[in-house]
Amino acid sequence: MAPTSPLVLVGPMGAGKTSIGRRVAKALGIRFIDTDAVIQREHGPIEQIFETHGESTFRAWEREAIQNALGWGGVVVSLGGGAVLNADTRADLATCDVVMLTVDPRVVAGRIQGTARPLLTGEDPMERWRRIWQERRPLYESVADITIDTSTGPLQHVVDEIVAWARPRAAASEPRDTAKEQS
Repeated sequence: MAPTSPLVLVGPMGAGKTSIGRRVAKALGIRFIDTDAVIQREHGPIEQIFETHGESTFRAWEREAIQNALGWGGVVVSLGGGAVLNADTRADLATCDVVMLTVDPRVVAGRIQGTARPLLTGEDPMERWRRIWQERRPLYESVADITIDTSTGPLQHVVDEIVAWARPRAAASEPRDTAKEQS
């Protein structure tokens, strides 16, 4: 049974939102939307957007991509790490099932090494990651219905845990066919 409202993944950079989201969507048989990928498809690489247009333009495009993605209904949506900075996005997430993915800093170091993440350039990437995580953590927690750590074990265990959590929620939100029940 697929969810009828969006299932949204939030969390810090390197937590696995994209890889896990893609697998959860496949397991549920629904569409997957990665808002960062949408932005890149429409406007170019994120690091170039930051360089050319600045973070505020990126955030405006991110907000638009999120509104469009959430409008699809029963989909899995992976949000960029900073999406929760927008108060309107946080308000929109109140009507969604939200999974917060976390990751241990020792594990994330290997995941972000060599990536082109604009907010991690110019200084020690791990120190910057820790600072960003501490700043955003309360926002992630404020929108999350469930928190799952992605630091250990096979990725499939995380996927299975999210699917097991989402299916009963989808069943509870499905409109019931009372005509069938009465016959």
